[in-house]
Amino acid sequence: QVHVVESGGGLVQPGGSLRLSCAASGSIFSINGMDWYRQAPGKERELVARITRDGSTNYPDSVKGRFTISRDNAKNTVYLQMNSLKPEDTAVYYCHAEIRSHYSVNYYSHYWGQGTQVTVSS
Repeated sequence: QVHVVESGGGLVQPGGSLRLSCAASGSIFSINGMDWYRQAPGKERELVARITRDGSTNYPDSVKGRFTISRDNAKNTVYLQMNSLKPEDTAVYYCHAEIRSHYSVNYYSHYWGQGTQVTVSS
């Protein structure tokens, strides 16, 4: 069994900062890419940040320069530092990871966290 759990969401004023964490645990053989997505009410889920195993990152223009993704491979954890938050950043944020478990070492499976709410409001 593999589990992916996010933490760190909450309510913050515009211009403020939050740091999200996502930890993968269980029978993990290796982790490839780790990503953060978000979904606002009435909108489709969108990619917020992506990081490869070797640390290469990718961001959409909407968050570039404000959000920073990082990871600690020893802890199987990915982080999302969000600065200069705007009301339009309000959404449920989901962690996604490509993981090979000890029971399926020949291929990667996709794992999602349960989501954490981020609300940016004054």
